[in-house]
Amino acid sequence: MTDAPAPLSRPILAGVVTALVGFTSSFAVVLTGLSAVGASPAQAASGLLILSITMGLACAILASRYRMPITAAWSTPGAALLAATGVVDGGWPAATGAFLVVAALTLLAGAWPGFGGLIARIPASIAQAMLAGVLLPLCLAPVTGIAENPWGVIPVVLTWLIFARVAPRWAVPLAFVAAAIVVGVELVRGGTSMDASILIPRIEFVAPTFTVGALIGIALPLFVVTMASQNVPGVAIMRSYGYDVPWRPAMLVTGIGTAIGAPAGGHGINLAAISAALAASPEADPDPKRRWVAGLSTGVSYIVLGGFAAAFSALVVLAPAAVIPAVAGLALFAAFGSAVQQAVAEPSERMPAVVTFLIAASGLSLAGISAAFWALIAGLLVRLILTRATSRPPAG
Repeated sequence: MTDAPAPLSRPILAGVVTALVGFTSSFAVVLTGLSAVGASPAQAASGLLILSITMGLACAILASRYRMPITAAWSTPGAALLAATGVVDGGWPAATGAFLVVAALTLLAGAWPGFGGLIARIPASIAQAMLAGVLLPLCLAPVTGIAENPWGVIPVVLTWLIFARVAPRWAVPLAFVAAAIVVGVELVRGGTSMDASILIPRIEFVAPTFTVGALIGIALPLFVVTMASQNVPGVAIMRSYGYDVPWRPAMLVTGIGTAIGAPAGGHGINLAAISAALAASPEADPDPKRRWVAGLSTGVSYIVLGGFAAAFSALVVLAPAAVIPAVAGLALFAAFGSAVQQAVAEPSERMPAVVTFLIAASGLSLAGISAAFWALIAGLLVRLILTRATSRPPAG
């Protein structure tokens, strides 16, 4: 006698949870990143909306076509990179042009295996050290926020800490709920009124432009970070649950989605990494052949959540000082810890990784090009010199 299959509501609910956790735990990082490179509040809200739509469609298409719980996501580390980069020459139009270049590189990685192999040759220690350096200033926000606005930030941090112990999956989303309560209390105390029209979701298009600073300072580091911290780990996580993600179609769908979203402010979509496990694990459905429903449900849920993009953006604009940056910083703690661990895991790679990390964390900008690019170049150069020095035969 065989066990009865789980109700279809189980993978559907798993998809809803995947979308809720993915969205609420990192949307603040996305809005912070888009604003940092020049987006107005309305343009940042547009970016959040178009990202929700395109990654929702990507989930639905890939899950339905390949009958796997494949989920897409926006690039949270990429958004953190934008936050650390700041406005480049050409402003917001140049940033959207860089997003289009990322889309082209993603499509190239899918169409030409040799290009994907070239990117894979960038040592993981260097790529992760660059990411860790980019994330460090953002991860410090909860600490500095306590000093700047203790009554607003401490409830957020305590909520995160409590639920990190009892329900880790929900720690960041519930920290955001605490932040929303703080914002609500401040609005009531200050008697601030809000124009209801700003809650209506809108897509704001901009004509992309292309500048050297944006191409080198945004597009290249954004592509490398997304590949190293999202796409490659996403494939590995899915493989651990018995699913062999079709690389070329996945890059094609996410590349096209990124290209569609770029003029409306979307910095890029990719394969989900950490949140991928929520839809692909046995908890979603004991039957691996039915878990694709969770991927489809995730996609539909993301599109629905996109309808609230303007409301979430308004919440960020109205928030007291330091509250939303604290939430964004807490959301990046896990990514920062993972990046640091991978950067220094191999003793022989530590010194190049440390150089990469320090330059990325410094915020140094030369010739209009962001620190992330210079960190990558410096790390590779130091690694090359040290590798040659250690491989040289002893004299005599």
